[in-house]
Amino acid sequence: MPEEQMQQLPFEKNRGLPMRTVVVGGIVVLAIGFALGFAVSTGGIEEVTRDDPPEGVDFSPVWKAWSVIDEKFVPAAVATSTRTATSTEDSNQERVWGMIQGLAQSLGDPYTFFLPPKENEIFAEDISGEFSGVGMEIAVRDQVLTVVSPLKGTPAERAGIKSGDRILKIDGVETRGMDISTAVSRIRGPKGTQVALFVLREGWSEPREIKVTRDVINVPAIITTERPDGVFVVELRSFTANSPELFRRGLREFVESENRRLVLDVRGNPGGYLEAAVDMASWFLPSGRIVVTEDYAGHAGNVVHRSRGYDVFNENLRMVVLVDRGSASASEILAGALRHYGVASMVGDRTFGKGSVQELVDITSDTALKLTVARWVGPDGEPIPLDGLVPDVEVEITDEDTKAGKDPQLEKAVELLTTGS
Repeated sequence: MPEEQMQQLPFEKNRGLPMRTVVVGGIVVLAIGFALGFAVSTGGIEEVTRDDPPEGVDFSPVWKAWSVIDEKFVPAAVATSTRTATSTEDSNQERVWGMIQGLAQSLGDPYTFFLPPKENEIFAEDISGEFSGVGMEIAVRDQVLTVVSPLKGTPAERAGIKSGDRILKIDGVETRGMDISTAVSRIRGPKGTQVALFVLREGWSEPREIKVTRDVINVPAIITTERPDGVFVVELRSFTANSPELFRRGLREFVESENRRLVLDVRGNPGGYLEAAVDMASWFLPSGRIVVTEDYAGHAGNVVHRSRGYDVFNENLRMVVLVDRGSASASEILAGALRHYGVASMVGDRTFGKGSVQELVDITSDTALKLTVARWVGPDGEPIPLDGLVPDVEVEITDEDTKAGKDPQLEKAVELLTTGS
């Protein structure tokens, strides 16, 4: 290749991409099938245990209610009032789980909830990256079950579920006030079975029923495409444990393609490992640049995540990050950092607005509490807005575009990268 052409490439000739695997550690955020990512903290809030009640809290109403239930409650749907010791023990345990669920719900935070044994087992299956269901991320917004994003290539996407859809009923059961774990257990099911979702979408005059056939869901990874117009696209579908290595390979493909125009597509990416996002940002940022900060609001010392300084690209790189309402958590962190430092512009729809950190705390050997413990703060010192990040260029995709196989957001990104170059 001629020297003058070599100088136009977006990477430093004497550096390239090191052939190594980055070890993921520290605070992680896991992308799972039916709940937004969480953080398992190694240096955040210390575990707190107490056997005595907290000072200034009167628990007597709780025990009075417990006694009244023992004395007076008659289950209307049970034919006989005979109870065995085992059933009483099980009933009491369910009450304890219900009390913890109520305590979590009293915080008014859609990302904080209790995981009883069954739900905790489902959660563990999700973390493994393969599970049976419909393949979508959900959250609670204004007490309404809301789709964050259908995972690409899954039954939910094929059935037409979209980011922002509000699920009003699951198999005829109202979802208002339903917590995430209950919704998960109702949506999940054996491969080949169907679940009926009663959905309301912005722009619809009334809800519609969408039936989705469950299947085994494999959490997607990364897809790369070298376009004939000289634009290279890296589609990042999730931030999993092996995403940093896959992303490194994708960047190597980009470098070897000798293109200098890059589109990073995180649309429909609900998040995942925080450390994966930091590692990916490090390919574009000098060492020490702040990618994101975890603000513990005084409960613990803030945790600052900085670029590792791989920084292999130069000023010849032209880059756009594609985002939409399904871009959440780690996607917002990566996109926001690259925009803040002028590495990339952001194109698409406003992002989801997942600006908080969750920690999974074991309550018993088979139950856990998913608890919001911190807020994400961007490199500009501002928290990620709860209503999402606004892209530099807003482009909508309509139902008509989808039916026609058009992608105006990608088209706009390509236009920005190729115009005047």
